[in-house]
Amino acid sequence: MDRRRFLSGAATTAGAAVVGTVLGAAPASAGAPDTPKQPDAFGATGADFPKVGGNLANQNHSPLKQINRHTLDRLGGAWHVNLEGGDTSRAQQSTIVAQDGVLYVQTTQQNVFAVDGKTGAIRWKSNVGSETTNMRGVALGQGKVFSTSGANIVYALNQKTGAMMWKRQLLTEDPTQGTPEECDPANGQCGGATGTLAGAIVYWDGLIYVGMQGSTAGARGRAYALDAATGKIAWTFWSVPGPGDFGNDTWEGESWKTGGAVPWIHPAVDPDLGLVYWTFGNPYPRTNGSTRGGDNLFANSLVAIDAKTGKRRWHFQSVHHDIWDYDNVMAPVLIDLRIDGKLRKVVVYGSKVGMYYILDRTNGKPVQGVKERPVPQDPRHKTSPTQPFPKGDPFVPQEPRLDNSTRPVPFYPNGGLFATHWDRATIIFPGAGGGADWAHVSFNPETGYVYVGYGLVNSAYSNTTGGRVNTARPYGEYFAGGLAAIDPRTNKLVWSKDSEWSLAHGNGILTTAGGVMFQGGPDGVLLGMDDTDAKELWRFQCGAGVHTSPVTYEIDGQQYLAVFAGGNGLPYPDIPKGDHLWAFKLGGRVAPATAPTPPSKRNQIRTAAVTAAAAGYTVTLGRIWDAGAGTPGAQENTVAQNAMSPQNLTVPVGTEITFVNPVGNATAHGAVSFFEYEFDSGTLMPGQSFKHTFAKKGEYFYNDPIYPQNTGKIVVI
Repeated sequence: MDRRRFLSGAATTAGAAVVGTVLGAAPASAGAPDTPKQPDAFGATGADFPKVGGNLANQNHSPLKQINRHTLDRLGGAWHVNLEGGDTSRAQQSTIVAQDGVLYVQTTQQNVFAVDGKTGAIRWKSNVGSETTNMRGVALGQGKVFSTSGANIVYALNQKTGAMMWKRQLLTEDPTQGTPEECDPANGQCGGATGTLAGAIVYWDGLIYVGMQGSTAGARGRAYALDAATGKIAWTFWSVPGPGDFGNDTWEGESWKTGGAVPWIHPAVDPDLGLVYWTFGNPYPRTNGSTRGGDNLFANSLVAIDAKTGKRRWHFQSVHHDIWDYDNVMAPVLIDLRIDGKLRKVVVYGSKVGMYYILDRTNGKPVQGVKERPVPQDPRHKTSPTQPFPKGDPFVPQEPRLDNSTRPVPFYPNGGLFATHWDRATIIFPGAGGGADWAHVSFNPETGYVYVGYGLVNSAYSNTTGGRVNTARPYGEYFAGGLAAIDPRTNKLVWSKDSEWSLAHGNGILTTAGGVMFQGGPDGVLLGMDDTDAKELWRFQCGAGVHTSPVTYEIDGQQYLAVFAGGNGLPYPDIPKGDHLWAFKLGGRVAPATAPTPPSKRNQIRTAAVTAAAAGYTVTLGRIWDAGAGTPGAQENTVAQNAMSPQNLTVPVGTEITFVNPVGNATAHGAVSFFEYEFDSGTLMPGQSFKHTFAKKGEYFYNDPIYPQNTGKIVVI
């Protein structure tokens, strides 16, 4: 194995007597005798849920058990508040943290709230700017609430009042404003022209840990530790090594300068070992490897970093020279396991590829083993000859299938996990939004299992050079997902359960000692499920997509469940958005929200619809619709996804539509309805046409069999 790939070194409180619907019950779990008591140093949750992930190990588990399989039929709304006055224009990704009966959460509108966990009354509200960012949770420590803004400023607020105690500018666009602590001594670079702060903040022992995003724009990744008392930068870890640093030789030429590899999800911390475990994203350019030969460390890697000094102790790279956006940026989970009679300190890492890498967290060595296997090659991409496959089971299929949502849109080249692409957009699965992505997982010491939500979502990539197409997600494809349980002692799949929804984008899982696990979905429904088999026991409509992790806490002997429901942009652009902060308790009487219109389960075309009459009852192939003129464009286009004129056509039942390849085009085109198989024009040469009468109401996607990314939709009314 290559040593550089793996090396150690006003809230609503009244309402009708309505609770969530209980759909069944099951006996209590027998427990997991081989799973030892988890270290107290992880700060196991109890009455509080003091950080995103619950504890420093990101286990997302609570020992509270007042809410359990036998009492779940009495769980209902305790209170509800719209934090931003009912604003439905923004999605929300911030998970709640709870301490001493108070909930702390930040909205996309850049407001930080302290909310009474018993009543829903807002104790204070502080604004930290106007520029939005993917801030996924605040941190608590030293009597402060730590937050970030879209202007790349870190804030420390007084935990009791919300008053600002200090702020610190990071990632400044003006290099002259960078501080000496932030500068890279290898090249003198300070700040950076791209990138924004992102992810949840983590506090431990006087330091806060702050990540960033920006791989798709060519930012050079870095992770920060700041002094919690002053905001002074304690250290900066550059995730794309500069000249003279370990790993710089894994980047061709000067490609490291814009290498990406950003840490956009929060880390885990092992206080006993003094290590921070951080995951880093894909390299840049994202789907074109031709200019950055080498393995591209520390992209697609888990790195164990000295918590006090920022020095790398060891790393593990799960995807070498990534060209698929398989960044595996999940919040790592730390567990103590007894394997073959020996106590092992492990870290669970992985996600988008649909496989977990169970590593010894003291040295990074795979616990069950990892084998480097040959994979498809394309010399133009300078692809890695092998990729690491862990021993155990994948928790999703690793190539498209015809019997679920991963069935590829016709006429695209398609393939599995490491299929290559070049100038033709090629469908792969798991896609960049498939596998597990960034939904927070849970480790349940009662069962010994790791629970993860996954997405069954294809991607279609080309290398994006020379103006070629990059479709990312083909129009008309379906989205779905599910839930899986993995035994980390063997890395074997225990069970999986498909869902109608993708559950990979922030749909975090909370497990409890009550034998119930909770997870929300894009349709706004929060589910309570049996932790042994995911059988649905309870549901509650929250009014907007739930793409944050539920949390639980206790006040005056009463257990509460809480969640912030506000939607998300992926993979459903039309997901219901909002600002619903909910708390639940046994005997709660606040009624569920009105169910919003659920998102489409297909990747929709969202250009404005054109009536059949306005289009002259004609679709012109290979042309982009000129909305201003109300006519097809004058030039042929074989690259764009919207080269159907018009792309979105509304047709009355019984109407005949003509599909024409105009004389001015230079190449053959066609129009074939996919999945519904309503019509097939065959190959049309320039000047040829095809007619079809739509006799049945419905939505019909179609694409060009020669240029399959050219996709249109006909809605028959």
